[in-house]
Amino acid sequence: MSSLTIEDLEKLQREHPDYRMELVDGNIIVMSPSGYESDEVAFEFGAQLRNWVKPRKLGRVTGSGAGFSLPNLDIRAPNVSFVLAERLRKSPRSFAELAPDLMVEVKSPSDSLKSLRKKIEDFLALGTMVGILINPEKHIVEIYRSGQDVIVLGDGDVLTVPDLLPGWEVAISDLWSPEFE
Repeated sequence: MSSLTIEDLEKLQREHPDYRMELVDGNIIVMSPSGYESDEVAFEFGAQLRNWVKPRKLGRVTGSGAGFSLPNLDIRAPNVSFVLAERLRKSPRSFAELAPDLMVEVKSPSDSLKSLRKKIEDFLALGTMVGILINPEKHIVEIYRSGQDVIVLGDGDVLTVPDLLPGWEVAISDLWSPEFE
């Protein structure tokens, strides 16, 4: 069986615009819709990050619709990503041809933690500086960096990324969906 290419992915996306897809190891992966809670958490994380990054002109923050053409020829789309301004001066019309500096995956009910951790490890191997896995079910955030131990945070902790976003912080408890009375 021959490996599929970026051209094959683009053709399938034109034919099926309602489906989100990734190209991984020459195979097309159709991404299932996330659960409501996980998408809300991803949106909240992205909003917190964007609200810090944009006024400081530090770079670009995108959601799950933004794909990255990675050095290994995969096309992947994290739930949230950040690229430093000096690495991506202008938004590309198609996929960004680099690995983001920061990528975030939020576990939805249909995701396995093993596959999300593997995706983060793949991004780190391709040049991403920081990978974050958010698990809304357990109220846990895992922070990954190449060659370092995983940092696990929970409610009561504050997430910072001083090596990439000095001064930015978000309380873990602020990520979760509020309950309305």
